[in-house]
Amino acid sequence: MTKLKWSKLIGAICMIGIVLYGWIGLAQSPQPSVRLTTNPPINQVRPLEAEATTVLGSGHYNPPVQLMLQAVDAQGQSLKDAKIHLQLFTNPKNPWFTTDFPIVEGTKLLDIEGNAPTGQLQVQQTLPIRGTYQLQVAVTPLVANAFEPIQQKLTLTLPENPLKFRYFGILVVILLAVGLLGGWVIGGRQAIQPGEMAPQQVRLLLTGLIVVAIAALLWVNISAELAESHHHNMSMPGMGEEVPPSGKPAKLQSQGLYMQLSGDQSATVGQPAKLQVSVSDPTTSQPVTDVVLKVTTTQLENNWVAFAYQGTPDTNGKLAWEQEFFDGAPHSIVVEVAPLANATRQFQPFQVAENIPVEGVAPPMSVRLISLTYFTGIVVIGLLLGLWLRQRQTPCSGMTWKRSVS
Repeated sequence: MTKLKWSKLIGAICMIGIVLYGWIGLAQSPQPSVRLTTNPPINQVRPLEAEATTVLGSGHYNPPVQLMLQAVDAQGQSLKDAKIHLQLFTNPKNPWFTTDFPIVEGTKLLDIEGNAPTGQLQVQQTLPIRGTYQLQVAVTPLVANAFEPIQQKLTLTLPENPLKFRYFGILVVILLAVGLLGGWVIGGRQAIQPGEMAPQQVRLLLTGLIVVAIAALLWVNISAELAESHHHNMSMPGMGEEVPPSGKPAKLQSQGLYMQLSGDQSATVGQPAKLQVSVSDPTTSQPVTDVVLKVTTTQLENNWVAFAYQGTPDTNGKLAWEQEFFDGAPHSIVVEVAPLANATRQFQPFQVAENIPVEGVAPPMSVRLISLTYFTGIVVIGLLLGLWLRQRQTPCSGMTWKRSVS
């Protein structure tokens, strides 16, 4: 009886071992996945706000980053006839260490779904801020049950411009020096006249610091409000600078095709805008799918490309996408249609376009106050340091102010 129990126990242990071994081997075996590459490499890319400045950047706007998604099977071979859905999210909000565009933090920058005959989807996207971007990718077969759908999350970390750290260090040194000088002056022995709470130099210094703090706060808030009002006027017809005409129609019938660009007529910074282009045969009203659509979104004030994509429409002859505008200025949406190389219908490429206003949004008041608090805190640290150094130099302990006797 004892031998039987031992044999059952050993058999159960062996069975568990076999199951665990198979489970671990299955978990470690290659799985279908999505590979992400960028051009240029992401460590060579800088956020938008630093690109065009002569101090921090190259003095001109660089082309958008090319994001290439490749769906592969367990053997590393490209999946054919796939549909790839991409959602691109910006770095999560962090009010204590905000970026230059706090409105777009923690928002959806892009949402697009396109056919991928070779298992590859490419988009060009300008990345506005530093931080870790999240890409949510869904791959499904165009032919039912051709392969198992893939759901995958990818990350993309955009580094900050290193020159910003240098200039921030210089600013910190200047603010510390101002506080240090003030603390040194306050810490000196000074006479207090009858009826005064503090010496005249101390009162003048404190008054000056208060005036500077108030002026800085007013400047930050007024400049932000003026910027928001400027962008708002640009986006409202008949108010201030109007959106220039696109020069091309939003819908056009040409060479036996009818193409229409539709969607939101205006946008707001930090909020996605929905856009769509459709291609059909005007005589039969049937969708046309054997064409290539090239989408380009351009910021008109400085003429830099925010987003670009080239692909084929779906079975309904449509291409729909959502994109977020992160600069409060008019943007141009241009879509060009061209025939596929092996299509029976050949024609000369033509375009439709639409210019849309984008309303700017001022940074939240909390972000402004936190930034001002940081700078004020640096001055206060310098002030305390100046007081401490002056006390060490003074022969008597503590800080003494002589009161003059009338």
